[in-house]
Amino acid sequence: IVAEIEKKITEAFEVFDRESNKTVDARDIGFVVRSLGCFPSESELNELLAKLGEEEEEEESTRFIHLEKFLPVMTKLLLNRSYWPIPEDVLLHAFEALDENKCGYITKEDLVKYLTEE
Repeated sequence: IVAEIEKKITEAFEVFDRESNKTVDARDIGFVVRSLGCFPSESELNELLAKLGEEEEEEESTRFIHLEKFLPVMTKLLLNRSYWPIPEDVLLHAFEALDENKCGYITKEDLVKYLTEE
């Protein structure tokens, strides 16, 4: 199972390895992690970058994550089922709470309002 997970991680990492040098821009790590079915918050993503040993004083635009550092950390996260999406029943309950008229849908305008103002 570990070898299978590591292969999946490597394949996802390589999609974002623009230079084909086994590195990914730190700003793209969130995309790599999400492409693996994990959905960390921004603070969890920052914690992940810290686990990868990235220096805080480096400019974000010049930081790169190496596959050799990313692979064991991400393998452990996947094996522990970290950052899994919110369960469907919880999302449905949240949707129902926003559907004030109980019509089975939320208008685009209301969704934008909820996401940006409330």
